[in-house]
Amino acid sequence: MRSAMTSGRAIGTVMVVLGLAATLAALLLPIQFFDGNRSVALARSGWQDDGKGTWKTEYGPLTPLDRDFIRKVRNAGLWELPAGQSAQERGTRKSVRIVGDHLVDGHTELDRRAIEAGRTLKVSLPNQPAGKNQDYLDEIAKAKGDEFDRVLVERLRQAHGVVFGLVGLVRDQTRNSMVRSLATRANAIVLDHITVLEDTGLVDFEALNDVK
Repeated sequence: MRSAMTSGRAIGTVMVVLGLAATLAALLLPIQFFDGNRSVALARSGWQDDGKGTWKTEYGPLTPLDRDFIRKVRNAGLWELPAGQSAQERGTRKSVRIVGDHLVDGHTELDRRAIEAGRTLKVSLPNQPAGKNQDYLDEIAKAKGDEFDRVLVERLRQAHGVVFGLVGLVRDQTRNSMVRSLATRANAIVLDHITVLEDTGLVDFEALNDVK
């Protein structure tokens, strides 16, 4: 009798331990899942660590991710603003000319904000389009007619899809109020640009999946 009671208690103890373990796993899984997704998103966004650590500023800590974000906003304006001007002038479709209007308005504002943030937070900024962005401008400049519309929309939609992920990460993680303000505005503007680009009907979503 005593042996059966002891055995029952042991089984009960094991069940309690297993239940607690399962509860703990359930609590930890979402954290690990979302942290893992965040790491993947960081890797896909292609941000670059300048190796200068975190700076103290009157607006809050300024991390390498924060600084790279400011530079990327500036770099986007250096090629997407002239691309938008080309769309206004050379677009064969009304929808592409509308894209141009949104690009010029949005990146004029973001460029001003990025320059202001760079000066205030002492972050060096580029003055010319970097790497493949200049190649995109050259490709857009050479295209004509319907090809121009398609190349412009394709390149800009690819670029906005990548930067949209970075904007979300910075908005989530930054502790710097000036960077947060820039990221908040960039989030709205980039989403607007993605929307008008897709409204042209020229976005090849399969190709976008291949790029990502």
